[in-house]
Amino acid sequence: MGMNVGAIELGGVRLDTPVILAPMSGVTDKPFRRLVGRLGAGLLVSEMIASEASVRAARRAMRARKLQEDYGDEGPMAVQLAGCDPDTMAEAARIQRDRGAAIVDINFGCPVKKIVTKYAGSALMREEALAGRILERVVEAVHPLPVTLKMRLGWDRDSLNAPAFARMAQDAGIRLITVHGRTRQQLYNGTADWAEVAATKQATDLPVIVNGDIDTAADVRGALAASGADGVMIGRAACGAPWRLGQVMQLLQTGRMGAAPALARQAEIALTHYDALLSYYGSHRGVRIARKHMAWYASGLPGAAAFKRAVMAAERPDAAKALVRQLYADAQDAGSATARPRAA
Repeated sequence: MGMNVGAIELGGVRLDTPVILAPMSGVTDKPFRRLVGRLGAGLLVSEMIASEASVRAARRAMRARKLQEDYGDEGPMAVQLAGCDPDTMAEAARIQRDRGAAIVDINFGCPVKKIVTKYAGSALMREEALAGRILERVVEAVHPLPVTLKMRLGWDRDSLNAPAFARMAQDAGIRLITVHGRTRQQLYNGTADWAEVAATKQATDLPVIVNGDIDTAADVRGALAASGADGVMIGRAACGAPWRLGQVMQLLQTGRMGAAPALARQAEIALTHYDALLSYYGSHRGVRIARKHMAWYASGLPGAAAFKRAVMAAERPDAAKALVRQLYADAQDAGSATARPRAA
């Protein structure tokens, strides 16, 4: 029997099983999103896009009469924007809408210094009036396209103002809120406080998604029980395990975590991902971007440390892919039948 989590309607976008891929810089590019989508996800979210850069790129493309890449072949997906100027955020939102985004997500959660020092991301949790103007302008700019918000608990433990931001977001017309269970000052250290997310859930009538440290079936159950949230967002747990969201969807639907793919299937997925990166970025850049992904796939498998050293040094695609095949062949010979223990 499934867990007590229902579908979420977001103005024409329906999340039948609310398991959402977190936006991750340098990770959730088009090849990764496509792969996760095929393996199961309630909603995909792009890498965070800086609003000013988005506007500049669109203007350059217009002057050069070039078409920008769109999202039409990816199914419903959200594009996440960061920025601190309401008008620029509004223009960037319209650009992403026109490129085929089904949802615009606003980032008030990124803790990275280069974002925060520009008064964007989680820095906006200390600028309530400015944050409110950004929410209102973006909602107005792309209406009736749904706009969502991702934030943290607050700047630090002395200013846990996510509930106040949730009420403000609801008044501005935001349709869904995701809360990462850490403050900005924690960065990604310590553990996510799922119970603290409950205050945000209680403060608003909007659907609330809980995020942070969610990987295993026990994590999913614990996060939902502690927060009272309407769904989960999964980020780092999907690195090297793009099937994780599909497993969690099965958990929410049936009460049982889906099985991880057998090692032979994992090898196919990793190699498909490698080829997709080469196709999207070109051989030179694709080989380099693929290194971190292949290292993540190897985590927990026999010989992972030696594999990581070798794949990081590999310059040619055929050499790197041969290493991947050998890694999984050796793991099968060693008697491993499924994925890493953390997938349970």
